[in-house]
Amino acid sequence: MARPRPGDVLELTVDDLAFGGAGVGRDDGFVVFTPDTVPKERVRARVRRSRRRFADADLVEVLEPGPARVEPPCPYVPRCGGCRLQHVDYAETLRAKREQIVEHLARIAGLPGQEVRPVDPAAERLGYRNKMEFSFAPGPDGLCLGMHRRGRWDEVVDLDACLIASPRIDAARATAREWAVDEGLAPYDQRAQAGVLRHLVVREGRATRQLLVTVVTAPGPEAARSVGRLAEPLRAAHPELVGLLHAVNDGVAEVTHDLPTSVVWGRDWFEERVGDLTLRLSAAAFFQTNTLMTERLYRRVAEAAALDGGQVVYDLFAGVGSIGLAIARSAGQVVAIEIARQSVEDAAANAQANGLAAYRALCGDVGRVMREHREELPAPDVAIVDPPRAGLNGRAVRRILEFAPPTLVYVSCQPATFAENTARLVEGGYQLEYVQPVDMFPQTPHIEAVARFRR
Repeated sequence: MARPRPGDVLELTVDDLAFGGAGVGRDDGFVVFTPDTVPKERVRARVRRSRRRFADADLVEVLEPGPARVEPPCPYVPRCGGCRLQHVDYAETLRAKREQIVEHLARIAGLPGQEVRPVDPAAERLGYRNKMEFSFAPGPDGLCLGMHRRGRWDEVVDLDACLIASPRIDAARATAREWAVDEGLAPYDQRAQAGVLRHLVVREGRATRQLLVTVVTAPGPEAARSVGRLAEPLRAAHPELVGLLHAVNDGVAEVTHDLPTSVVWGRDWFEERVGDLTLRLSAAAFFQTNTLMTERLYRRVAEAAALDGGQVVYDLFAGVGSIGLAIARSAGQVVAIEIARQSVEDAAANAQANGLAAYRALCGDVGRVMREHREELPAPDVAIVDPPRAGLNGRAVRRILEFAPPTLVYVSCQPATFAENTARLVEGGYQLEYVQPVDMFPQTPHIEAVARFRR
């Protein structure tokens, strides 16, 4: 096969959608990934980067549209980097996401033919996100507040509206943008490493309607005074506001968490309801960004755990404890382990507030805590793991195999690392019974899944 060179313009037939959302085509057998395409269409694409086994290309022209191509509802597609699949019919995205799990299990885990069930579709395809992180940046017409331009770390697409953000979050963004323009503070220029306004983070309790807003700036007294003046217009326009926070980032990295943070007005937490639970969530606490589908996800976890009221359940990588708390009334005892101290404190407080006495939250690395507390911890009947995208590290896998819970429920947000962990778990004596995908992130390539393993 002749490897195409950067700049070459190719005519391709797109065979399928790859993990990450790009279409997969072949030029004389050589694999070429092209975003913004759909299966079964003929396109012209320009090679951007060529590697030994595959090339990345940019769409130049659609020659023959595929049957799954639709008109994106958002005018910022494809400039904005937030959504990658708005141009694909929703049923096709569900099919592709399921097939990616099947393919990863076969190729990475060496487990073809596993039961991967049809994807639970999203209850809302737009307006579903309960958290958004918007970026400030300079633009040709002044201040921009929006999402990064696709593939660029130094450019931001100025948004009039974000269709995947909840309406209240988007309204808060508009209020903050008006304040920022009125204040005249310089937006942060990532390339020049200069400016004041860096990020706007808005979180919402979809069931409680509570809003928590954080403004991230560069250091300086001028920034602090300016953020203080945002409280009045936010409170006037958004009576559901419960807190305004000011975080200071004096580093190079574009981060919004683990920063020195002060309360400008109100409080640094909000409440959300999932099923019959009321959860207190700190500003930096992890919680699924799709509240409606979180309830569906937790029902799938409960089905996989198959509790009868007497089991000891380990909730590993517990975050604010929402999964363990959601099933606690069906268990005999829940032991939650989480490395973020604020999340552990939230979990313990949420257990007490919801009247769940048989609940214990421990702070620390999962692998280390399970080893250090092994003699005092009850043996688990069920373990639920909800690791980050990187999956379970080797130490966590070893601890799980040592404790050997008869039932293991794995909540995955990344098919590749899930497949890698599955191979280790099967090698260690577990059988994968089924995988139930849940579409928590419509319009994007991401897919959540609940897997049930038996010892």
